[in-house]
Amino acid sequence: MFRRRRPLLRAAAVGGGAYMAGKHMARKQDDQYAADSDQDQRISDLESQQQQQQQAAPAVAATASSATIDQLKQLSELHQQGVLTDAEFAAAKAKLLGT
Repeated sequence: MFRRRRPLLRAAAVGGGAYMAGKHMARKQDDQYAADSDQDQRISDLESQQQQQQQAAPAVAATASSATIDQLKQLSELHQQGVLTDAEFAAAKAKLLGT
């Protein structure tokens, strides 16, 4: 009777260990899936924000462009008259254009 009990205990221990290992792997896969889903959501949010910014940027540039063009014309006139040096003109132009 004792001989028969040992194989059963061994099988129960092996089965229990396999169950726990499987449970651990399932939990690990669920955690990885949740992390991947969270990352995908954050990437989607960033892409939508970038699209909104790109759509808003031309509208702002269009309204600012007429004022910027007028200022550039004034700078050009001052440069042609000799009031501004080449370096001053280039610096003022870069400042207006944001570069």
